[in-house]
Amino acid sequence: MGQGKDAKTRQDPQVEIQERGEIFFFYRPKVNKEEAHSVDDVQRLYIVMRPESGENPVEEKQDPLSGKEGSGGDEDDNNSSKKGGEGGHGVEKVNIEKQILLRFIVMGKKTLPDPSKKSQPFWGFVEMVTKNVEDVKEALKGEEYQTKTRGHRHKPPARAVGEGIYRILRHKPTPTRKHHTHLVYKLEFPSRTEKHEPQESMNIEPEGSFLIQVRNPEQGRGGRGSEFRGLKRKRKAQFPAHLQAHLGHTRFGAADPPDFLNYEGCEFLLISASDDIEEELGVELESEGEGDESSCDLVKTFGDDVDATPLLRGTWD
Repeated sequence: MGQGKDAKTRQDPQVEIQERGEIFFFYRPKVNKEEAHSVDDVQRLYIVMRPESGENPVEEKQDPLSGKEGSGGDEDDNNSSKKGGEGGHGVEKVNIEKQILLRFIVMGKKTLPDPSKKSQPFWGFVEMVTKNVEDVKEALKGEEYQTKTRGHRHKPPARAVGEGIYRILRHKPTPTRKHHTHLVYKLEFPSRTEKHEPQESMNIEPEGSFLIQVRNPEQGRGGRGSEFRGLKRKRKAQFPAHLQAHLGHTRFGAADPPDFLNYEGCEFLLISASDDIEEELGVELESEGEGDESSCDLVKTFGDDVDATPLLRGTWD
C-alpha cells in the first residue's frame, strides 16, 4: 500500500503537509475474553504509525541508548542516556525514507473521538518508538499471568481493525485562527464494500480529521484537558531543548514538527474535526490497491502474529 497519494483540491487550501505515512489500528479484548463481540468487550485501542516521508526526510527520535526504545516506556529516568547534550534522553537521526520507524500509541479510551462531537478531546500517549517490527509484535501479543487477588489471568492478543494512510498537516494561522496541526487518515482496509461493525463501534470512520495537540511535560495540571490524569512523572516524555522550546509555557501545542511523536511518553489530545477531509481542508487522500488483500501491508509486516479478520472482513470474528 505504501503512503498513498495526496492532492490539494483548492487553489489555496491553507495547509502544508508535514508528514506522510501508514497508519494501523488495533484493539485488545478485555482480560479473560478471547474474543470481542462489541465495544463493551474491548479493553484497549492502539494506533501504530509508520512515517515514510515528510518536510524533512530525516527525523529525530529518542536515542536508543536511553534504555527506553522498545521497552514500553517504563524505564527509570536515572537510566537514561544524555547523548547529544539535549533533553533527558538524547536524540537519534532516522531517515524515514530509508529506514522503518514505528510509533506504538495507546489511546485512553477504547474509541476514537466521535466526529459529531467537535470539541471533546481524547487523550493518548506514545508507548513505544522503535525501528524493530518485533518490538511491536511483542506489544500486541497475549499474556498469561498470576495476581494475588484474582489468580490466573489471560490477556488476549490484539486484533487488527484498520489500515490506511495518514498525513500530519500544518494549518496556516490567520488573524482569527491560531497555528495548529491536524492528523488525517483514510482507511484502505476494510474496504468500503466490506462490513464495518467493529470500526463503527470504535468511531474508526473510513476517513477522519483530528486536531492533534501535544501536551507540555513541563507544565502541571490545569487548563484545557486537566481532567486527564496523564502519565506518571518518570514516564513522561523528556523532549530535547529545541523541541521543548516550541511548547514554551503553553500546556498544549501543535505537533509541529511531528518529531514530538518520536519520544516515548509524549502525551497528546485528539479532537475530532471532520469525517470529510476534502471538504474540511481541501486535501484529497488516495490509497493504493484498496480492498486487495495481497496489498495489505499490515499482513505483510506482522504476518500471522496478528489476527486480521476484523481488518479484512469488517466483523468482530
